[in-house]
Amino acid sequence: MANFTAADVKNLREQTGCGMMDCKKALTESNGDAEKALEFLREKGLAAAEKKASRIAAEGLVVSMVEGNVGVVLEVNAETDFVAKNETFVEFVNNVAKTIIKNNPASVEELGGMHCENTDMTVTEALNDRILVIGENMKIRRFSRMEGNLVPYVHGGGKIGVLVNFDTDCADKEEFATVGKDVAMQIAFSNPSYLNESEVPAEVVEKEKEIIKAQMENDPKMANKPEKVKEGIVNGRIGKVFQEICLLDQPFVKEEKINVKQYVADAAKAMGGKMEIVSFVRIEKGEGLEKREDNFADEVASMMK
Repeated sequence: MANFTAADVKNLREQTGCGMMDCKKALTESNGDAEKALEFLREKGLAAAEKKASRIAAEGLVVSMVEGNVGVVLEVNAETDFVAKNETFVEFVNNVAKTIIKNNPASVEELGGMHCENTDMTVTEALNDRILVIGENMKIRRFSRMEGNLVPYVHGGGKIGVLVNFDTDCADKEEFATVGKDVAMQIAFSNPSYLNESEVPAEVVEKEKEIIKAQMENDPKMANKPEKVKEGIVNGRIGKVFQEICLLDQPFVKEEKINVKQYVADAAKAMGGKMEIVSFVRIEKGEGLEKREDNFADEVASMMK
């Protein structure tokens, strides 16, 4: 008769990230002693996730997924870009995305304790399982969940994920998907910081004005112009800043004579309904993370020792 319980297996599994059968075997071999079971797993090289936790993980995959009226953009990092092509890694990322859609976690930490869709593990257990199988450090970095009339888009095989939310009565029309994809591609390409001018914080506007004024003061042709003239120039240049950072003000990439707002309005009119962009999210893989620098010559040399 076993000298351990299902709870003991669960605790060991959560502590090490190892599979259930491996944990059961370890507890059997150690006669139910949790410390000896942990030592057994470490000796077998199974409890390796903790050893990899400090290694840089800035590659991986971004997915954008929609089920019904709920969608998510999710970034899961790994050490190399090869992992993005690994079928079991991709399956794991998709399962985590489905978990977020179904359960609406408030944070990555809360997500970790939830049952991972299409598995018999929690998300953290499934993550550690992939670390052990694939042999790289992996981290669920961030996600954004939205509800509404959503259009997903993934660029570059998982490099950038976009999700756009529309207020529209045209969601059932074929043209809606085309317009939605065009807008999502625009976001992926131009990386706007805000939807429209009203979303831009006042301090950001003032900072941009200060920069423009400083540029004018350093320009001999502009420095002596009347203040009213300078003010008009500043306001004109701020308009150009809005064209860069605000999605609706940006020139539409497929027809730069109009902006994105006009493109969507024209499309809605052609469909005989209404269509407005409510919000969007854009996540780029590894954005802001330290990148691992590999020296190929040193790597080869170390393999030959």
